[in-house]
Parts: sequence; structure tokens; C-alpha cells
Amino acid sequence: MQALGLPASDVAVDPLLAYLDLLQKWNQAYNLSAVRDPQRMVHQHLLDSLAALPPLDRHLQGRDDARILDVGSGAGLPGVVWALMRPGWSICCVDAVAKKVSFIRQVAAELSLRNLQGEHSRVEQLQRPGFDLVASRAFASLVDFSALTRRHLQPGGCWVAMKGKVPKEEIAALPADVEVFHVEPLQVPGLDAQRCLVWMRPR
Repeated sequence: MQALGLPASDVAVDPLLAYLDLLQKWNQAYNLSAVRDPQRMVHQHLLDSLAALPPLDRHLQGRDDARILDVGSGAGLPGVVWALMRPGWSICCVDAVAKKVSFIRQVAAELSLRNLQGEHSRVEQLQRPGFDLVASRAFASLVDFSALTRRHLQPGGCWVAMKGKVPKEEIAALPADVEVFHVEPLQVPGLDAQRCLVWMRPR
């Protein structure tokens, strides 16, 4: 975990593995993730989501009461992982696919995650404003992501998009009223692929 910038004592290993076990079980019937191999799930799902935590901690300056919206959360990535690791954060995972939201709600119930909520909705129809961070992982282009979710940001809030390679064309296509203020490379142990966080805010 040191490779992720997280102290070992800060990583809730057992709950993370319990979440992965639930994902494997549900995946057999509901096809929540294209990744089936447990070892690949660890790297491509858990470690990939965990790698974003130190940058989020720095941005939030150690706050333990942040409100975060995870857009197009799918099987709860990264929202469930962040909720497990940061119990003070209030995290809402929204997805348009009912079975995926049902899974997130089941995870919240079985792992006693009072800080995690699943919302079955298209994000543009979601009635939940006032988030400090609106996050996405492989949800949409930066243009669509920012346009669809702007009204969910509270004043001073920002967007963070988890991407593979730096999406230069997407950044160039952003409107003038959206500012990219930081692009942060991520190192995911055991994953031979580029990862980055694109930080944006309204101008």
C-alpha cells in the first residue's frame, strides 16, 4: 500500500475483499463487470480506485465530511471503495442501470456503509445538488461529464475524472467556462497502463 501513498493501517483490507467477493457473486448472474478474474479485479478495480485517494485527501485538505457524487458508478467504482476507506465522506453512486444500483445498495447493507447511497437515475435527472466533488471513472467525455453534472456542484466544488491516457483532445474541446486546473498522473501497482486524474472547476 505504500506504493499507493496510503499507510497500511489506513487500508480496510477485509471490507475491500468482502466487497470484491460480493461483486464476484453478483457478476455471475448480472454481468456487472467485464473483468472476471479475481486478481485482475484487485488491480483494475480496487487498486485503481484506491490510487485516487491520496490526491482526493490533499484536495479536501483532510476533511472528513465531504459530499461526493460518483457518476455512472456501475458496480460502485470508485464510490464503494472510497466509502469503505473514508467513512466520514458521504458518497452517492448514481447509475442509469437498475441492477447496478441494486448491487450498490446491497453492498451498503451487507457492509454497514451508512455513508453510501445508490441512486437509480440518469444524472441529468438526479435531484441532489450540493456536492464538494463530482467524480467519474470511464463515464463520458469531459465535455459531457461537466455539462451533465454542473448543477450538482456546490459553490467552490469541482470535478475529478479518472482517465487512462491524458485526454488532450477532450481537454481542448472543453468550453471556456470550464477550467482544467490540474492533470495528475496515477501509479497503480500491478497495472501496466496509464492512469490520470483530470481536475476541473467552473470558471
